[in-house]
Amino acid sequence: MKKIKSVSSSNFACVSMAADEDKHDIDFAPTTAQFLKHPLAIVALVPKGVSLFAAGAVAGAVAKSITAPLDRVKLLMQTHGLRAGQESAKKAIGFIEAITLIGKEEGLKGYWKGNLPQVIRIIPYSAVQLFAYETYKKLFKGKDGELSVIGRLAAGACAGMTSTFVTYPLDVLRLRLAVEPGSRTMTEVAVNMLRDEGFSSFYKGLGPSLISIAPYIAVNFCVFDLVKKSLPERLQKRTEASLITALISATIATLTCYPLDTVRRQMQLKGTPYETIFDAFPGIVERDGLVGLYRGFVPNALKTLPNSSIRLTTFDTVKRLIEASEKEFQRIVEGNRKKHNLRSNDSPI
Repeated sequence: MKKIKSVSSSNFACVSMAADEDKHDIDFAPTTAQFLKHPLAIVALVPKGVSLFAAGAVAGAVAKSITAPLDRVKLLMQTHGLRAGQESAKKAIGFIEAITLIGKEEGLKGYWKGNLPQVIRIIPYSAVQLFAYETYKKLFKGKDGELSVIGRLAAGACAGMTSTFVTYPLDVLRLRLAVEPGSRTMTEVAVNMLRDEGFSSFYKGLGPSLISIAPYIAVNFCVFDLVKKSLPERLQKRTEASLITALISATIATLTCYPLDTVRRQMQLKGTPYETIFDAFPGIVERDGLVGLYRGFVPNALKTLPNSSIRLTTFDTVKRLIEASEKEFQRIVEGNRKKHNLRSNDSPI
């Protein structure tokens, strides 16, 4: 008699996969009544990829919406004085001053200006990044089946670049909508960019974007995985562990890669004097000093904790939910199998 194959926490199976592996299992699948009695098992009907896609999309959208005001302040601090028609503006603007300026000029809704394209962008961004990271981790595994630190860094870097390339035009639209005066909708901004600057404007600054996101995601994912893996097993599933680990990994990654993000933002602006990262770096340092590379770092750091916490905590919660659902589904199937065997044994020959 065949036994149902065990399901590990890192390799969840869906009903279709189970049917491929053991066609006999479908005969003992839960009935409608059993699903109603044990609704958690219904989650097992959803393929793992779909579940993780939905979880990543929702978590990313919620996290971005909550931290949108800080992101708007960061963008204003990074680009103030370089925006079109504001060449005479003061070189630097402080955190409190940026908050006050937005509220005074645009009101409460100004803190969420440009958030819609960011939310739209984060849905495919999270999904592509998640699937790409899992795919690249498999590709970079050694002959012994283990993933080295270098392999984790490479997988994170490639995943970051893949997701950035796919969603980059939306990121440019978000920046233009957030910092340029006179632009009211995504459509208006997109049409103006196509008419005045051509299609290539949607990918302006892509080079430094890829260069900045690759090390950021590589360091962030790698540190998170390694730190959490080093924790005692009883702590690895704790929400507090995810929060602390996410904060550590995001902080290290942000400190390392933030200057490249500042360069990327200033290269994306219309009328920017910078063509390459090689003239942007010295240009920013000459104008604002080394501190200019870290303009907007405080609000960016302040949004790192809730952003990473919401996303990673949700991801871990969904993984545990899927695991529990698989076990529940498996328990019902095994129970149905045993009942079938008992009836078969009790039946007269």
